Amino acid sequence: MRATIIHGTRDIRVEDRPDPEIHTPDDAIVRVTAACVCGSDLWPYRGVRSTEKPRAIGHEFVGVVEAVGEGVTTVKVGDLVVAPWAVSCGECPPCRNGVQVACEHRAAWGGADELGFHVDGGQGELVRVPMADGTLVPVPGVSEPDEPLLKSLLTLSDVMGTGHHAAVAAHVGPGRSVVVVGDGAVGLCGVLAAKRLGAERIIAMSRHEDRAEIARKFGATDVVAERGEAAADKVRELLGGVLADSVLECVGTAESMDQALRCTRPGGSLGFVGVPAGGAELPIGVLFSKNISVGGGAASTRAYLPELLDDVLAGAIEPGLVFDSVLPLEEAAEAYAAMDERRAIKVMLLPERAGR
Repeated sequence: MRATIIHGTRDIRVEDRPDPEIHTPDDAIVRVTAACVCGSDLWPYRGVRSTEKPRAIGHEFVGVVEAVGEGVTTVKVGDLVVAPWAVSCGECPPCRNGVQVACEHRAAWGGADELGFHVDGGQGELVRVPMADGTLVPVPGVSEPDEPLLKSLLTLSDVMGTGHHAAVAAHVGPGRSVVVVGDGAVGLCGVLAAKRLGAERIIAMSRHEDRAEIARKFGATDVVAERGEAAADKVRELLGGVLADSVLECVGTAESMDQALRCTRPGGSLGFVGVPAGGAELPIGVLFSKNISVGGGAASTRAYLPELLDDVLAGAIEPGLVFDSVLPLEEAAEAYAAMDERRAIKVMLLPERAGR
């Protein structure tokens, strides 16, 4: 099979790799029909996180089950499935508490499971999925989705669930005012999640018209291009002299966290889901003095998948609009470059094998 391998800083290659095999009774083999590049994949791509040796990469994919181990009961051969970005058993205490990212038996895409067996990355033609019952979510009644639906299903693997997690953590609800810091795919999905949860005023922070246009389609009532204290002043002006009830931090830098805190009203709530890239530590004095509640972190998208899947299938939300580029798997290097250079918001990769 063909799979995307990261060799080092800005060194992405698509190479031949052995087809995966069933190793344990709870394994499934999934033929990938669509995968994508995540903003967090850009950290090793840029060298912010080191790559010690070549490894498979990618943690978001949708596909069709090709084989299952004898212990798998919730999916079957031929099912279209969504794979959350985090592998989870579904049975340990963290999983039962809806925190699948902290699964006691968690395996890593592109790494290994707890038995030492290789786990494929999501940006390839085939993937061995350990703990398939706890991880994979079948898509009922759909076998061959059209491109718009395929894109929306793919967002449920990570970015839509992550944006939703930020909104939930920030206590977004009817009547609340919301600021979303970050206009990448997660931030845009955060706008959509805030709208879905009934927010009254949604302010998206963006300096890029293509991204701002999607934010408006998703429910943003206002777009703010300013940064720093000027951005907080603009938010205060838009909200009639007060700051936001809920703020979603969807980037992961010191600057984005500072921006988020500046825009949160005293007694407000901050939901953060940006993968920390260094320097984003929370200033305890600001939280103390403004009585800001903080929640979020790595999103257990597996927990949110069922309800979000229902809305996607019903046509109530279309998060797939964040995909503004589609490339064949063989052009994965270009997909990374396009996102790194902000020529694309999010790129969907289509393995050629899926069409054979």
